[in-house]
Amino acid sequence: MESNNIGFTLIRALSEAGAYPHEVGAVSLVETHISWVLLTGIYAYKIKKPVNFGFLDFSTLEKRRFFCHEELRLNRRLAEDLYIDVTPITGTPERPKIGGAGEAIEYAVKMMQFPAGYTLSERAECGQLNSGDIDQITAIIADFHAAVDKADAQSPYGTSACIRRWFVENFDHIGPLLVDQQHKQQLQAIKRWGAEEWHNKAGLMELRKRQGYVRECHGDLHLSNMTLIDGKVTLFDCIEFNPMLRWIDVISEIAFLVIDLLHFGYERLAFRLLNHYLQRTGDYQGLTLLRYYLVYRALVCAKVSLLRSMQQADNQECIKYAEFAHLAERYTQDGQVALIITHGYAGSGKSTVSGQLAEKIGAIQIRSDIERKRLFGYRAQESTCSGLASGL
Repeated sequence: MESNNIGFTLIRALSEAGAYPHEVGAVSLVETHISWVLLTGIYAYKIKKPVNFGFLDFSTLEKRRFFCHEELRLNRRLAEDLYIDVTPITGTPERPKIGGAGEAIEYAVKMMQFPAGYTLSERAECGQLNSGDIDQITAIIADFHAAVDKADAQSPYGTSACIRRWFVENFDHIGPLLVDQQHKQQLQAIKRWGAEEWHNKAGLMELRKRQGYVRECHGDLHLSNMTLIDGKVTLFDCIEFNPMLRWIDVISEIAFLVIDLLHFGYERLAFRLLNHYLQRTGDYQGLTLLRYYLVYRALVCAKVSLLRSMQQADNQECIKYAEFAHLAERYTQDGQVALIITHGYAGSGKSTVSGQLAEKIGAIQIRSDIERKRLFGYRAQESTCSGLASGL
């Protein structure tokens, strides 16, 4: 299947129940700019489009097979029960068989199908996203980042040059697609800011790699790639197609979700997520790079919106582009700096009130009780068994 025309023929044929080795209801299709997902009731089958966007290359069958296996391996880290197998598709594009005998004409990632309407992006659109969801996400991500592999010092991943390359790559894709002059001027201003910010922060980027903050992350951490299953948040669909976009600074990963929450209008939950993550991990150093990564992630979302608008002739995606471009521009602007200190007796509510205030005004909350514990190797909620005039 080396062309989109053959791909469309195959997808139409896979809409028939007879193509599957198990009982199916009505087959429905979900399409993105890089894949087709066929929903059959019990299982979902994800097929990669034969496309090459530079940052990903699915142009040959062998490449699609390899990246299907990578998708299975990587997503099982966070959603082991969701990802089942890589399944060959045999037969012909006109008469395909999922898992049939003979030579494979295509491959699909076989997954358990989860109920519709429970992705966190859908909850966000309906105004149902809540602090409980965010607290679950924060705990999952912080524990995940603590467990995944760190980039070797000699690897190409996470260098300042690599970070700059992917930041600049967004302009190469976005620029030629823009028609509106104001959009073009806005993009150039963001590009100039990015070049100066990278120049000022490249040294810290290199330091953080040496310190182990570049890790094999999820890479595509936004609300559409999270769902509720039996009341528990599950993260899925991480980046398999390009290790350069997966082996990243952990604060870049967090920036992606912060941008998505801001896009949906959840400013308070965005800062709740950020503060709770920092309190769990202690990575306050990463804040120095946060604006750069917020701009980068907003540009990635803007780029994807443009690509979708070109593929699907969807005006809503053009509107999304403008929204994400404005978010990118917002974080190129310097803001006011203030220090607010709370004090009072133990148990008087300092942490509770300051946490609520930080969410409301978009501030970073640093809790001295947590940081004092961290200095002595204790986790945030861990008891130190300290008594009067003893212990910490």
